[in-house]
Amino acid sequence: MVPTTPSRARHRRRRSLRKGRSLSPRGRLVTVWGILLMMMVGLAAKLAHLQLKQGATLKALAEAQQAVYTVPLAARRPMVDRAGNVLAVDRIVYAVYAHPAIFRRNPRSVAETLAPALEKSTDVLLREFATQETGIKIATDISEEQAERIRRLRLDGIELVASQRRFYPQQALFSQIVGYINIDGEATTGLEYSLEEQLRYPQSEIDNKRWILQPDTATKDSLRLQLTLDSRLQRVAQRKLEETVIAHSAKRGALIVMDAQDGAILSMAMTPTYDPNRYYEAEVEQFKNWAISDMYEPGSTFKPINVAIALQEDTIGPDDYVYDEGRLQYDEWIIQNNDYASIGGRGSMSITDVLRHSSNVGMVHIMETMQRSTYYEWLSRLGLGEVTGIELPAESPGQLKSRGQFVNSAVEAATTSFGQGFSLTPIQLVQLNGALANGGQLVTPHIVRGLVDPAGELQWQPPRPTPKTIFSPETTHRVIQMMEAVVASGSGEAAQLSDYRIAGKTGTSQKANEYGEYGDERITSFAAILPADNPRYVILAVIDEPYGEEAYGGSVAAPLVRAVVESLVVLEAIPPGAATGE
Repeated sequence: MVPTTPSRARHRRRRSLRKGRSLSPRGRLVTVWGILLMMMVGLAAKLAHLQLKQGATLKALAEAQQAVYTVPLAARRPMVDRAGNVLAVDRIVYAVYAHPAIFRRNPRSVAETLAPALEKSTDVLLREFATQETGIKIATDISEEQAERIRRLRLDGIELVASQRRFYPQQALFSQIVGYINIDGEATTGLEYSLEEQLRYPQSEIDNKRWILQPDTATKDSLRLQLTLDSRLQRVAQRKLEETVIAHSAKRGALIVMDAQDGAILSMAMTPTYDPNRYYEAEVEQFKNWAISDMYEPGSTFKPINVAIALQEDTIGPDDYVYDEGRLQYDEWIIQNNDYASIGGRGSMSITDVLRHSSNVGMVHIMETMQRSTYYEWLSRLGLGEVTGIELPAESPGQLKSRGQFVNSAVEAATTSFGQGFSLTPIQLVQLNGALANGGQLVTPHIVRGLVDPAGELQWQPPRPTPKTIFSPETTHRVIQMMEAVVASGSGEAAQLSDYRIAGKTGTSQKANEYGEYGDERITSFAAILPADNPRYVILAVIDEPYGEEAYGGSVAAPLVRAVVESLVVLEAIPPGAATGE
């Protein structure tokens, strides 16, 4: 037997103690299960906390993170003017959402970092962050440039959601013509509404919620809707029109320029107007294009049309005379010239002088040379009571008395002879003057050339009726000569432009109220045709309710037309002619 040393004895005792303190296999198993149980209880508590207290917040966050926000392809084709300048186009904009529940920085730090990019104050953002834990819309209509600045900030809890919006780079210049698309993607006015089928790309429905383009269509279709409008002329017309309305404290105004050869509208200005990019700030009345939707009594601007009817019917000759007593009475109704109080009757007058001095009594005698039934048939043939067919929505057809009422009442024919007792729209008067300018053809006014490809070739054009012949070239030539005298030495002298021959006619008509009674309000207007020696363009200015006793067509509307003609002759390269004369 080997003797035990003291060191070995101590080593054995330590090993014996360690063996005494170590857990048995059963103890170790209980310990492991105890730890696992504690972890499960903790996890259950955490899950309960998340589910019961933060469930709604986390659900919203999950939905926001899982949703796929794709940038939709352009939903509508662009609109351009006749030179290709963009009037309406789709663009990508962004909405910015904040989710404070997942901010990794304190809200003030996020607000201070984000505020410059959104052009908002820090305090405003902080108040918005405090409204809820997630899904706070803090900005809309953010541009791609702004969105990129926000992305570079790398802020957790800030989300950019892309969407398609219609953008109108010309702002208010064409608003009543182009119309607008609302926030729901719906067209409600203008060409956006009336030509929606042509403007929308072919589409398919996805998930009953979202509309996207078919991929094959998006790569092939580069068509644009081209209008006949000239942005340069429109800008001049709009500015001059607004200046006139302000200068005369008028209610509203409209100015139309048309190429009489084919009916193409070069300008259609209106005031008041609105910015279609911010349509929600406009008054409802401003959405209406009243040049095609509102009827008015044209007054003396209709006299040349009546003279053309009488000449065409051969009940008068261009060299005939009529007698102007200055005042007539039909039962209880009195008809008199506007200047009767100061001048009285003018006596024997040529047909030209009837227009030159805008004699109401002279016009009554001219139209009394034909039977009232024949006169009424002519008015119907001209399309009074019908629409012109322009592509814009909500066109009114005008208003004409019934045949029986007209034929059986001498005063109805008498008032119609100087442009009262019936109603039409400004666009219809432009159409009728166009027939005088183009040799007698009633063309359809139009504002749309059609869908064009990148080379400018037409791929679709609105259907238009064949122009209807209503006057002979001889008749229209005679009337243009008479209208030229109105500008040379009559009520339209304010429309004279050096070295250019302009034909025109002033109009100042009383406005009837809803009961058919005439008050003090008036509509002043001036219709011009130029150049008189080779007629092509028609310009009509209508100013509604100008203020002042001296507010007439010759003093309000004629100078406005002259201002627009100054630009028109330059833009259309119209050569000068002989001085305006009879």
